[in-house]
Amino acid sequence: MRLSNEQMIKMYTTMTKIRQFETQLQEFFAAGRIPGFVHLYIGEEAVASGACATLRDTDYITSTHRGHGHLIAKGGDLKRMMAEIFGKRTGYCKGKGGSMHIADVELGILGANGIVGGGGPIANGAALAAKYRKQDSVVVCFFGDGASNQGTTQEALNLASAWRLPVIFVNENNGYGISCPTCKSMAVADIADRAAAYDIPGVVVDGNDVMAVFEAVEEAVKRARGGQGPSLIECKTYRWRGHFEGDACVYREDCELEDWIKKDPIPRFEKKLLAEGILTSEKVAAIKAAVADELAAAIAFAESSPLPDPAEITEDVYA
Repeated sequence: MRLSNEQMIKMYTTMTKIRQFETQLQEFFAAGRIPGFVHLYIGEEAVASGACATLRDTDYITSTHRGHGHLIAKGGDLKRMMAEIFGKRTGYCKGKGGSMHIADVELGILGANGIVGGGGPIANGAALAAKYRKQDSVVVCFFGDGASNQGTTQEALNLASAWRLPVIFVNENNGYGISCPTCKSMAVADIADRAAAYDIPGVVVDGNDVMAVFEAVEEAVKRARGGQGPSLIECKTYRWRGHFEGDACVYREDCELEDWIKKDPIPRFEKKLLAEGILTSEKVAAIKAAVADELAAAIAFAESSPLPDPAEITEDVYA
């Protein structure tokens, strides 16, 4: 499918929004202004933006502990996201879930997940429900390279294949499972090669090229909607920050990060859109300013919102 100029600008705007949101959280965490841990998505914006651009409002995603980018790309409300991260009552989970557990079922966001490899079974459940109801909804299951070694992920791939479920497994291979490089945790060079064991398509794409991600996921979405079952797409990318904020990153060389920063997906796509006349420098500045205004409003909303009432501690708790 040939994307319209408006669709490409929307993907660029989404990437910009994710980058600004995460950069602001980086600063807030360093200043001690937010509770708990945050796992930032800086450097990986093209994956969520390209994948979610293929989806309808009636489609679903499952996310990870590094989930802010997925949530934003699927249409998450920045105010409610920021309030949740601040631990405020107006947040998505009333301030009780925090960064790793934001969900919005109405938007098809079935939750970020603090359990590595926890998204696959949930994605299969949603896909089975859609198939049972004879809906043409699909599910994108985001997972990392570390999660690719979890039994839950492999079981989910197997079951999705056996039952021909409409799931697109999008692997974000950022090179590290916490501090362990992928070359030390698996023998295969490409996680997508594991698709052969389940007789499904396995594709490797440049995860810093938003158009490459979009095209690969779009093909997999068509396959899933057509009843042909799941696909596995591996997006090679890189996280600029540590596994979590506060991680000293002593396990990687500075030059490695510098090399990946040169492949920053946002200016890369911006350059393409400028060269094709889809964007102008004035439009770029306007997009960045509009995103900054939206983010400022989200921060103000979070800061002015109340904390949860201690009397509500057992409400909405199911286990």
